[in-house]
Amino acid sequence: MFAVVRTGGKQYRVAAGDKIAVEKLAGEAGETVVLDDVLLAGEGESLADASKVSVSAEIIAQAKSEKVVVFKKRRRHNYRRKAGHRQQMTLLRITDVGEGKAAAKKAAPKKEAAPAAEGKKAAPAKKPAAKKPAAKKADESK
Repeated sequence: MFAVVRTGGKQYRVAAGDKIAVEKLAGEAGETVVLDDVLLAGEGESLADASKVSVSAEIIAQAKSEKVVVFKKRRRHNYRRKAGHRQQMTLLRITDVGEGKAAAKKAAPKKEAAPAAEGKKAAPAKKPAAKKPAAKKADESK
């Protein structure tokens, strides 16, 4: 099954097992992310309902893309500026393109929240004392 997903303002056609480089996503290597914005899905010639399809992927690495050289020049004015830029990107391995939200929940288990202390009440925050304006001295004039 394949899907067309949108992330980072770009669209990618993906299937299970594909590796893609996308704009930087939050997460460390080895974590699982779910690409929610599915535009089109199907298998072979038939298309499926894209709202029911979810795509899960594993982060391979956080990396930088190739350097883009920015060179500015104004003729006859001795003006030259050279700068470079390397865009942050995330390398993904598509693990599953599946029907329904259940595939997404199975692929990305939620972390358990820490138990809250029920018996303890938080102490009210103390306000800092207001600063008094400094009195002006009369003999400072010259």
